[in-house]
Amino acid sequence: MAINTAILIWIYMTIWYGLSIVKKRNDIADTAWGLGFILVTIYNLLFNPSFKLLISLILVSIWGLRLAIHIYNRNKNKKEDYRYKQWKNNAYLKVFITQGFFMWLICWPIIFSQQNLNWLNILGIFIWIVGFYFEATADKQLKEFINNPNNKGKIMQSGLWANSRHPNYFGEVTMWWGIWLINLNPNWWTIIGPLTITFLILKVSGVPLLEKKYEGNPEFEKYKKKVSVFIPWWPKK
Repeated sequence: MAINTAILIWIYMTIWYGLSIVKKRNDIADTAWGLGFILVTIYNLLFNPSFKLLISLILVSIWGLRLAIHIYNRNKNKKEDYRYKQWKNNAYLKVFITQGFFMWLICWPIIFSQQNLNWLNILGIFIWIVGFYFEATADKQLKEFINNPNNKGKIMQSGLWANSRHPNYFGEVTMWWGIWLINLNPNWWTIIGPLTITFLILKVSGVPLLEKKYEGNPEFEKYKKKVSVFIPWWPKK
């Protein structure tokens, strides 16, 4: 299933690359991201039907559809996301195939899921719910903040953003740890899935790029000294 899933992802991301050429913007890869996980989960459920994969499909679909709609609405009628401008040359490999590879790794808990059930699988559902709350709520709060013209040029520091500088990213990572636990038994090595998304968010394309964007901003530097970078915590006085 791992090889077949890899081929499926390759075809899927190649189609999105073709669409990016038509649209002349590579940031549609962000919209493709959430939808791709739904496709992978459906594919694996069809060939390896189980209650755990059915639960995973429901949860991944809720997450993936919400994220895709949120990103599409955020980006439409706007210029291409600044993060993608540096990858205009050879975007097929640097953006779409690279994201496809990481998608494949993150999906290992789903690809190698087995029938057996245990209490950790139930715990995973609750952990996913916590993660979804953080991501969906943080995105909603940030959208409302940005849409308020009085906040132009300001840094979001209220709601969940008062306890974490990146509560939406915290939520996304938490959800994938939940998906891992839902499908765990006995393949502990599928931990490569949540470890991959954690690494990407904390060290590659998530937190570092946004932190760099606001580097030197006086308000952000003050906010940075008080509020936890990732895991929600009480702000420093």
